[in-house]
Amino acid sequence: MFLVTVLISTLFSCKQTVNSTNTNGLDSSALSAITIETYKNYVTQLSSDEFMGRMPFTKGDTLTVEYIKKQFEDLKLTPGNQDSYFQEVPMVETTSTPTNKKLTFKGKSGEVTINHLDDYVIGSRKLKEKINVDNSELVFVGFGIVAPEFNWNDYEGIDVKGKTVVAMVNDPGMYNKNLFKADTMTYYGRWTYKYEEAARQGAAGVLLIHDTKAASYGWNVVRSGWTGPQLNLVNDDLLTEIEGWITTETANKIFSLAGISSDIQETAKKTGFKAIPLDIKVSTELNNDYRTSQSNNVIAKLEGTSRPDEVIIYTAHWDHLGIGEAVNGDSIYNGAIDNAAGVAALFEIAKAFQAADKKPERTIVFLAVTAEEQGLLGSAYYAENPIFPLNKTVANINMDAFNAIGATRDVSVVGIGQTEIEDYVEKSAAKFDRVMKGESNPSSGGFYRSDHFNFVKVGIPGLFMGSGSDYIEKGSEALEQRKKAMAGRYHAPSDQVDENWDFTGIIEDIKLFFDIGHTLSLEKTFPNFKEKSEFRELGNKRLSQ
Repeated sequence: MFLVTVLISTLFSCKQTVNSTNTNGLDSSALSAITIETYKNYVTQLSSDEFMGRMPFTKGDTLTVEYIKKQFEDLKLTPGNQDSYFQEVPMVETTSTPTNKKLTFKGKSGEVTINHLDDYVIGSRKLKEKINVDNSELVFVGFGIVAPEFNWNDYEGIDVKGKTVVAMVNDPGMYNKNLFKADTMTYYGRWTYKYEEAARQGAAGVLLIHDTKAASYGWNVVRSGWTGPQLNLVNDDLLTEIEGWITTETANKIFSLAGISSDIQETAKKTGFKAIPLDIKVSTELNNDYRTSQSNNVIAKLEGTSRPDEVIIYTAHWDHLGIGEAVNGDSIYNGAIDNAAGVAALFEIAKAFQAADKKPERTIVFLAVTAEEQGLLGSAYYAENPIFPLNKTVANINMDAFNAIGATRDVSVVGIGQTEIEDYVEKSAAKFDRVMKGESNPSSGGFYRSDHFNFVKVGIPGLFMGSGSDYIEKGSEALEQRKKAMAGRYHAPSDQVDENWDFTGIIEDIKLFFDIGHTLSLEKTFPNFKEKSEFRELGNKRLSQ
């Protein structure tokens, strides 16, 4: 009888082992902890009106960080910043208001007057109560790029000190595959770079020409993003007096006033372009209300079993746009997909690591960062003030928005070809019978547009990944209805959880995110950037410290 009992016990034990780790090397115990029910509850709660759009420096900020802290505590995660779940991020909140809502450009043959928000947005990050730009000359500087490695200098031969530059978004590679990195945008194409370069050149102001395809978002996104207070880290360096955007229609009117064909933008896309003074002046005055305060990154950890000093950091930004301009009577920008969905995924992945049969040997850090929508500020502050040593940080795995339309066979890596983490993505995807692909629109510059990029800038490989486009439910009427229902929600009050959401694909993506980090947590290797990445040298420098 004893022998029979032992045999039965052994067989049962073997069966349990098979169930917990399948033939693909997946930890079934961990994966089963990730559920639609709990995930949906997290997203629904965090994107509810109660949190007021999760804008930093508002009541929604306090409610949000306390909610995230409580979930970390309930999940039995320990504080990530010594004995605290918070990392204070000092910032300045600025509200720039034009004293005259109409902006007038004056030329020798007449003038053009445009309307605030409809035709232009403008602001200043200068810590001054009054911003005054008087009779500043306009100069068209093409893309506004200085890139020696690509033999490109839009500022060559011209002095723009005290002037206002007008620049196009994106970079030349979008239009000519023989230039820059072809249709994969470089950092030179980002609006943040263009503002920085204009300041380096001594310009008083910079106006970017909006183009929906080149920017990868419509004017409504620019308008909503520039409505109300703006946040920045406390830093008054490398800033022009004014920064803003103008519509394409406005740019064409300005070129016409200057006696220049709007085709000048086509000329600017080619090598050899020279900046053009437009012989037009602009004046504007802004009232700047600003206050300094702090928001918080929320951070927790699950300590590794054998190499706790080595960390893998999962990130998701908790903030959104708060309460803004009403659309169809709704003024709360709930940010369900962007990015309550990502924060909720942090909780699910934490559950999975807690339930895993094979516990992580490296420490897993869960970092919910603030002020991504304001320019990746929370992650920038962390990268400049790291809690864990950079040379002990294995990788950053960033989750920013999920696809609520349906499950896909493929998974999309943003900025493919940059880091060796892609090798882990490919192997993990295969375990789930999925394939890795690059992003569908590399010219949008997605690799530079989310929080992983601040880790990249200090030499830590960062992964920004999402579902693909090969829907399992391809061609079905229900899929097409969901696509239609979910369209136009980016940075709009309609970004809420409703009956149109399909959570199945999100859950599959979260399981993949978990497996990538779990695999890394059991290894001793440190992924780097790939040989052809412009960040390879930074990666080498970090690893040699």
